[in-house]
Order: sequence, then C-alpha cells, then structure tokens
Amino acid sequence: MAGIVFFNTVSLNKIKAFYLENLDFSVWLDQKDCLILRNGNLFLGFCEREPPDTNGVITIFYREKEKVDEVYLKIQGLAESEPKINEKYGIYHFFARDPEGRIIEVQSFLQSDLEPYLVGDELLVTRRSIRHFKEKEVPDDILWKIFEICRYSPTSKNSQSYYFVVIKNRELLDWLGNYRKGSAPIGRAPVAIAVVSDPDKTRRPEHDAVIAAYHLILAAWSYGLGTCWIAGMNRDNIKEKLGIPKHHYIATITPLGYPKQVPTPPERRKANEFVRFVQ
Repeated sequence: MAGIVFFNTVSLNKIKAFYLENLDFSVWLDQKDCLILRNGNLFLGFCEREPPDTNGVITIFYREKEKVDEVYLKIQGLAESEPKINEKYGIYHFFARDPEGRIIEVQSFLQSDLEPYLVGDELLVTRRSIRHFKEKEVPDDILWKIFEICRYSPTSKNSQSYYFVVIKNRELLDWLGNYRKGSAPIGRAPVAIAVVSDPDKTRRPEHDAVIAAYHLILAAWSYGLGTCWIAGMNRDNIKEKLGIPKHHYIATITPLGYPKQVPTPPERRKANEFVRFVQ
C-alpha cells in the first residue's frame, strides 16, 4: 500500500525545480496542472490551485547523516539553522522552507535498527557489499524478522530445500574469517549465516540455495544490515565444523552486521551493454 499527500500550489514549475534539484525527488506522474513527486516511498502531489497549502511539516529522511549535510549546503539560504543532533528523538536534522513557505525537515536517524522503509527499486539499487562492520550486536528479533521474509524465497517445485545456519560463536567466526583470503569479512562481523540446500529435497540444490541467499541479502539490507557474498565455502571441513551433512550444498557464508560505512558503488555498465533481444 502507498499514499500521496497533496498540496495546493500557485507556482508548480518553481516547486518542481526545488524538490528535484535539492531533495532528490523525481517526477512520478505529470498531469499538467497536477504533479506527483517521489523520493523513495514518500509521494508528494502539487496541484495548481489557490491559496497554496503551507500547513504541517514535510519530513524527508536519509540513511546517511552525511546526506543531511549535503542537502543543507544546497538550501542553507532557506534553512532556519544548521543541522544538529536532537537527543530526544535520536535524529540529526535541520528545518527549512520551500519556495512557497512550507516547512521541510531534513533528517537522518542516528539509530541503525529501523524497521524497513526502502521501496523495491531503492532496495535493489542501494544494496552494497559490506566488508567492515560496527561493533554492535544484531538483535535476535531482527534476525527472525529477516528469516520470516526469507520464507518466501522461490525454490524448484516449491521444495523449500534451503536452510540457514546462524553463527555467532567468536572462535568459529574467526576460524571462518581466516579460512582463506576472501573470507576475512566473516571475522569482522558479529554474525555469519551459512545458506545451505538439502539435495534430498530438490534436484536443484545449487539454484535453491543461491536464490535463498540473495533473498537473505536483500531482506537484511531492508533492515539496514550489510552482507557480503563469500564464495568457495562448500567444503567438507567447514560442514563438519558447522554440523552440516557433507552432501548438502553451501551457497555462501555471509557476514552480517551494521555497516561501518556504505561504500560508493563502482561504475556500472549501461543496460544496453548487457541486454540483447532474440529476433
């Protein structure tokens, strides 16, 4: 379910330019005299009518505190004060006004364990591989919420052949992190999860496990938790350590935790460089 908050405006083009250029909105629907703008799952509608609506507060929040500073530099001439920490609500924010006088609050939550708020395209585009984590435990109730989402991972013939092995033991995490050069992020995380499939339940154990692992990665990101695909862990001695039958398939053992920082994405190919249509 989604919703739109509508406002009367007498300067549609000026409002459009302000929100697009300064606050990362995009045009979701243009109906000439009514415009709907979108930033994540926040939809704002502006219709050319008098008088303009200026009551209330439009709050826009970003994942990173640094983004609040970036927006402030763009609109500081309209800001009421510099960004500051509000200890009572655990936010970093500032207030400003749009060109018609509406109050805008730009903020970032200081706590990282928020309920999911990313919409589908945001979730897919913003996900990053995280290799360094904060020294902060992941609450079990958050893990169970993630696993609840993972129940809907597709499998061959609905075999539901996958399962997760949760690793919190520090000695095991360090052993896995030192297993090979590429597995080091496991040793830096508070939790690791092995994504496994049982070939007795499916003829496609590799497919089932890989899909379930990506479901886990996306579900974790929706809760602000970073992961990193660690391949090459389908080894007998690892299975013995984790109590996994030797004929079961490990797709990955991913570290999981709150990111120390979110890296800038590397350059990506354009869609027309990797898509072709069969004639």
